[in-house]
Amino acid sequence: MSTSARVEVTRAGVSFGSALAIAISWSVHKSILWAIFHGILSWVYVVYYAFTR
Repeated sequence: MSTSARVEVTRAGVSFGSALAIAISWSVHKSILWAIFHGILSWVYVVYYAFTR
């Protein structure tokens, strides 16, 4: 796999992680500020949510 392909896959993973974190956060908290904060944390929040639910 070329370097540019790896970069695109990484970006897609980060984007998906952010979108997933925002969706989970919104469904739990119904707050835009929390959704933005959890979107920044991305996969960290998704993993945290998975382990605490």
